[in-house]
Amino acid sequence: MENLIKERIKQSVEIKNKILENEKLLKKIESASKIIIDAIKKGNKVIFCGNGGSAADAQHLAAELMGKFYLNRKPMPAISLTVNTSVLTAIGNDFGYDEVFVRQLEGIAKNGDIIVGISTSGNSKNIIKAFKYAKENNIKIIAFTGETGGKIKEYADILINIPSNDTPRIQESHITIGHIICEIVEKEIFGEEK
Repeated sequence: MENLIKERIKQSVEIKNKILENEKLLKKIESASKIIIDAIKKGNKVIFCGNGGSAADAQHLAAELMGKFYLNRKPMPAISLTVNTSVLTAIGNDFGYDEVFVRQLEGIAKNGDIIVGISTSGNSKNIIKAFKYAKENNIKIIAFTGETGGKIKEYADILINIPSNDTPRIQESHITIGHIICEIVEKEIFGEEK
């Protein structure tokens, strides 16, 4: 057991070191932060989506913006498309699971909003459909994926692709980068307010 624990921690650290050494990826994180800041300052919102563990990450990051990260400040407009079970099951039942995010986007998204799609494979059909809609409607797209970027990389304005093909390690890095973005956004919009 001890060996497994140490090995998984080492793997997580190795992936994060690869990210730290990847200037291009670090610039993408900065760019993602900047477009979110710009959208919020213009009165737009950040919309998150994902499946499974990535759905939990979508909720988590939306909560960091809507609630607080480090600073006691006003809420920032953020929502996760994964939280309303009645909407998810109604759309899934009536239109199919591939429609659960795009249908919600059609109802709430507007020109200038940001969608953040989280998919370790980059091939989630419901996120691809949402990204296609976003592309057609001037909604900026940030994709959090694994190494290859999958099919959603074709739609992303900013692709944050973690240098790994191991789902748990990718997810650990997604939440780390998501937290960094939330911290940058909060500080840039609210300064050092307490």
